[in-house]
Amino acid sequence: MDAVVKKLLNESGETFASEAGITLKDQPAALFKLLVLANLLSARISSDIAMAAARELFDAGGGTPRGMRKLTWQERVDALGRGHYVRYDESTASRLGDVADLVQDKYKGDLRRLAVEAGRDPEKAAELLQEFPGIGPTGVDIFCREAQAIWPWLRPYVDGQVRKGAERIGLPSDADRLASQVPDKDLARLSAALVRVARDKKLADAVKAA
Repeated sequence: MDAVVKKLLNESGETFASEAGITLKDQPAALFKLLVLANLLSARISSDIAMAAARELFDAGGGTPRGMRKLTWQERVDALGRGHYVRYDESTASRLGDVADLVQDKYKGDLRRLAVEAGRDPEKAAELLQEFPGIGPTGVDIFCREAQAIWPWLRPYVDGQVRKGAERIGLPSDADRLASQVPDKDLARLSAALVRVARDKKLADAVKAA
């Protein structure tokens, strides 16, 4: 691993899921939390606020489809408000209830069934993910680049934001070549770091100086 990649992983390689307090495993609750996080991060709002809102929702009991459904609309609004996710709080509170309903009703609360229905095909998985309210192409990218840590069939998942970050610091933007820079287990971490680089020129300059 070259110096730039090492520095990147050491200083900026925490996944967004981890930063939001999600211990990502191939288990129903963790996958649902990731879907909620992808939903929140899809809005035009800072990632710090989206992650704070996710933590508040999970602390309130919304970390499973059943738990999210049990929360009243006002309880979801209040949790989002505590995370300062205020501009979109009312519409998001409704949407997350709808997301929980769909996960529970279509997949019996277990998003591993989505992987099975997709035949472990990334394109089909993207189509199914976009059936969830609030998940468009951006949400698919967020979910899949994090989920590749536990779903090997998604690897390498390299979206436009990751490519932009890679180009900014002189790493290859081709998915296979970029993935070859790190062990498979670190690809989600590298992707998260490159998203941060894509959004922060100062960070990119600091990494390039390694």
